Amino acid sequence: MKDNGKISKAVIKRLPRYRRYLEELMKKDIDRISSNDLSKLIGYTASQIRQDLNNFGGFGQQGYGYNIKGLYTQIGNILGLDQEYKMIIVGCGNLGQALANYTHYYKAGFIVCGMFDINPRLIGLRINDIEVMDSNTLEAYLEENQIDIGIICTNKDSAQEIANKLVLGRVKGIWNFAPMDLDVGDNIALENVHLSDSLHSLAYHINHME
Repeated sequence: MKDNGKISKAVIKRLPRYRRYLEELMKKDIDRISSNDLSKLIGYTASQIRQDLNNFGGFGQQGYGYNIKGLYTQIGNILGLDQEYKMIIVGCGNLGQALANYTHYYKAGFIVCGMFDINPRLIGLRINDIEVMDSNTLEAYLEENQIDIGIICTNKDSAQEIANKLVLGRVKGIWNFAPMDLDVGDNIALENVHLSDSLHSLAYHINHME
């Protein structure tokens, strides 16, 4: 297996898509699939699929294809989905609450164990049985609890300040939904999710369909 640090981000971003399609095949009791058939389902070329998976070792056999359950498990292990992650949400407006209520995360091992906000009307509320705490207690909470992932759902003005607190609190990764790119240094995994970028891309495709 190659050093994961040398594998391109584009390959890593395709892995969850492979895993999602494999999960659907498992639900249909399909045991194995060729790269050509997987290509027809997922939309990548068979060559691309083979190249991506070869980054992590040989999963398929010539003339046999891929064992679906085995490949699903291996991709999950590569992505680190064979362990649990403790998460907190900072910013408990509509988006923060929706993320807290999305039970698929819990089934996949991503556990929301704390929520924080500055709005007095939200502090003390229980969302999916998680009490919203005052953001002023965030630093103390991080000192007392080892958190893997911090989820930022605040506005643009406070996002970087929250990110700085999460970094000092030794979180391992930040999932950022605030409408800005954060600066967290090289030792923190960062995923910026710009919902507006995705929507604007959709608008482009709508207006340029043949």
